[in-house]
Amino acid sequence: MPSPIEAQAALELPSAEKLVSESAKRTRQIFASDYGSALVLDDTASQKLHLTTKVRLEYEDVRQLPSALAAKQAGAAATTASKRRKANKPIATEDDISPAMMKMIEDVPVTNPRGAAGANESMALTLRSKPGVGGLPGVGAGNAGVGAGPSVQKGMPSSSLVRRQNVQPIKPQWHAPWKLMRVISGHLGWVRSVAVEPGNQWFCTGAGDRTIKIWDLASGNLRLTLTGHISTVRGLAVSPRHPYLFSCGEDKMVKCWDLESNRVIRHYHGHLSGVYSLSLHPILDVLVTSGRDGVARIWDMRTRTNVMVLSGHQGTVSDVKCQDADPQVITGSMDSTVRLWDLTAGKSMAVLTHHKKSVRSLTIHPKEFTFASGSAQSIKQWKCPEGAFMQNFEGVNGIVNTLSVNEDDILFSGSDNGEMCFFDWKSGYKFQTMETTAQPGSLDAEQGVFCSTFDKTGLRLITGEADKTIKVWKQDDGATEETHPLDWKPSLRQRKY
Repeated sequence: MPSPIEAQAALELPSAEKLVSESAKRTRQIFASDYGSALVLDDTASQKLHLTTKVRLEYEDVRQLPSALAAKQAGAAATTASKRRKANKPIATEDDISPAMMKMIEDVPVTNPRGAAGANESMALTLRSKPGVGGLPGVGAGNAGVGAGPSVQKGMPSSSLVRRQNVQPIKPQWHAPWKLMRVISGHLGWVRSVAVEPGNQWFCTGAGDRTIKIWDLASGNLRLTLTGHISTVRGLAVSPRHPYLFSCGEDKMVKCWDLESNRVIRHYHGHLSGVYSLSLHPILDVLVTSGRDGVARIWDMRTRTNVMVLSGHQGTVSDVKCQDADPQVITGSMDSTVRLWDLTAGKSMAVLTHHKKSVRSLTIHPKEFTFASGSAQSIKQWKCPEGAFMQNFEGVNGIVNTLSVNEDDILFSGSDNGEMCFFDWKSGYKFQTMETTAQPGSLDAEQGVFCSTFDKTGLRLITGEADKTIKVWKQDDGATEETHPLDWKPSLRQRKY
C-alpha cells in the first residue's frame, strides 16, 4: 500500500498529454521568432534551382555544337545573308498575296512597331508595303530596315497556315509477303547474334549457351561448334577480306577466330564490362566494339592495339555500325541518343536526340547513304552524313531489338514481344506484320526476336529468338499484286516527329 504522501503526490502530478502540450507551446515560443514563418515561405527560388539543375544535367552534353559543325553553320549563314543582299528582292505586298490568305488576315488588328503601344503583340500576319510606297498603318517610311534588311520574309504572312500544293506522299513499292521457311534447333540458350559469311555459303550464330555454331545456309545442317566464351555471345562478324570470325560476349572478351584452324588466335582486352556489339570497317583493318562501359573501342585488327576510345555516351552502347564514308562509325545507346563519329578526329560529328527511350539497334542501307535506328515503339530513318531526320516507321508496338534492311528496300524489325514488321524503306509503309511462333514446348513469353540478318542475296531472312531456335524466312513465291494487293491510302497527315 502506498503511503498517504505518495498518494497525494500522484494526485497532484499532471497528465502526460498536458505535459507534452505545454512542452510544445514552450518550444514554439522559443523558436517562433526565427523559424515561425518557414512553413509559408515562397519556394519559387528552390523550384527554379531544381529545374535549372535538371535541364543542365539533361542537356549539358549537347548544349554546344562540335567545332566543325559550328563553323559550317556560321559559313552557311554568312553565305545566305550575302545572297539576300545581292538579290535585293522587293518585299511582298498585298497584290502578291492570295485572296484566301487575305481573308484570314482581314480581321487581324494591325499592330504598331516595337516600342509603341502594342510592343508585345505578334506581327506574324502584318503586311508590309514596298519601299517608298505608303502601306498599312504602322509600316511607314520611318520604319528602319523595311526595304534594305537581309531578312526578306520578315513581316510576311505566316506560311504555316498554307497547304503546300507540291507535297505528294511517296507511293510504296509492292513487296511479296514473307513466310517461315525453316526452323533450326541446336542451341541451349537464347540466340543473341547472327552473321552471314561473304560467300553466302554458311552463317554463324551465338547464344546464351556460350557457344558459336556454324550452319549450312542451304540445308540448315550444323557444320561446326566453337567453344571458348564463358558467357553469352552477343556479337558476331565475319571478315570479307580475311579468314577471320570475330565474336564478343558478356564476359568482356573479344576474340578473333581463325576459320582455317578453327581456333582463337587473338584476344582484344580493354573493355570494363560486357561487350554487346561489334562491327568491322569495310576498308580499314580495324574492329569497333561497344558495350556496357558506355564507350566504343577501336582496335587494330592485327596488333590487338586499342587505337581509339569513342567516349560521350551516358549509358550502355548497345549497337555499333561501320561504313566507309563519314560518319564512319554510328553508335546507338541506352541513353536514348545516336552518335555519328568522325574516325579521324575521334570525336562525335552529331548527336541525335530524337528517341525517347533506349536505342537498341541500328542498320545501314546497303546502297543508299541512309540508316535507321530502333527503340521502344519507334523506328526512325536518318540521312548521312549530317544525320538529318527523314521519317518515322510507324506501327511498332514492342521494344525493337533488331533491324535489318536488304537491297530490295525491305526493312525488317523484330521486337521482344515476338512482333515482326516489314516496311518499305522509301515510303515507310508497313506492308506486313506478324508474330513469330514459339517452338512447341516453350513458353508463350519466349517469343522475343533478338537478332536478324538478310543473306547476301537479300532473299532469305535469318532470325535468332528467345525459344532457342533459328528461323529462316523467305518471300512467298506464289504471291502477286492481284493476290496480295497493296492496301495503301495516301495521307497528308503530318508524321509525328
